[in-house]
Amino acid sequence: MFRISLDALLILDAIDRRGSFSAAGTELHRVPSTISYTVSKLEQDLGVQVFERQGPKVVLTRAGAELLKEGRYLLKAAEDLEHRVRRVASGWETEITVCIDSLFSINALETDIAAFCAVADKTRLRIARESLAGTWEALLDRRVDLLIAAPGQGPAGGGYNTEPMGTISFVFVVAPTHPLAKVNKVLGKAELLPHRAISVGDSARKMASRTVGLLFGQDTLTVPDMRSKYALQLAGIGFGFLPEPCARAAIASGDLIVKEVEEPKPDETFSLAWRSGEEGAALAWWMDRMRQPDVMARLIQHVPGAS
Repeated sequence: MFRISLDALLILDAIDRRGSFSAAGTELHRVPSTISYTVSKLEQDLGVQVFERQGPKVVLTRAGAELLKEGRYLLKAAEDLEHRVRRVASGWETEITVCIDSLFSINALETDIAAFCAVADKTRLRIARESLAGTWEALLDRRVDLLIAAPGQGPAGGGYNTEPMGTISFVFVVAPTHPLAKVNKVLGKAELLPHRAISVGDSARKMASRTVGLLFGQDTLTVPDMRSKYALQLAGIGFGFLPEPCARAAIASGDLIVKEVEEPKPDETFSLAWRSGEEGAALAWWMDRMRQPDVMARLIQHVPGAS
């Protein structure tokens, strides 16, 4: 069974770039006879001509060009693999996935991402966004390695570690055009049930979804993230709780009105979380970076509507 060797592909690449066997030999520190023998053996094994000889110069045939085109992908993959293996040996993971809740924008992590790529260029980085219980589920299902600002309490059963990052307060708001804006009393179930609530959908696939401030039988419009919820409440399409930093500017301008409700939403704690027993240089880097005192403030600055 014939197999094309990486060494043969390396020689083909050098010949194509340098234009001759002798120049390729000089680059690779091989004697010309070795270069010539490798090419002849490759052509014999393949049963096709790879190069056309034009005096001292050589040019790839169509078959040779196709071989080298695909072969360069293999050479690049082999180089990447070599780098990744060396990184693993030195403690760096081949890939790490960090996840933030859909309340926050990935833009808040721009400086962190740039800094990580500068020191861990051979560790592939993935950024994920989940919502509510879906963040915790992604961690326990091993779809992500680190949760940044995961909301609320994690699920029972353990298997993970957490550190609080900060808290955010929530306010119940409606647009001035919404019927509830004109109700001059504390809003209870009787006042809320006839109207539409707007809720961020929980991305959990197997765990129980979180619902906040929704009544049984409530007409509910479910959206994928807080940015959509904010915009629709601003348009008067429904009501609901918004993070106070998200609603602050709109409240000040009169575009949203705070209403008192019988069952207010308590402050939400957001946490850093990772699986127990996990270690690696990339994970340690992100954990240290997310422990910096300004991280939660930067995340809050990027919530929808924040100024």
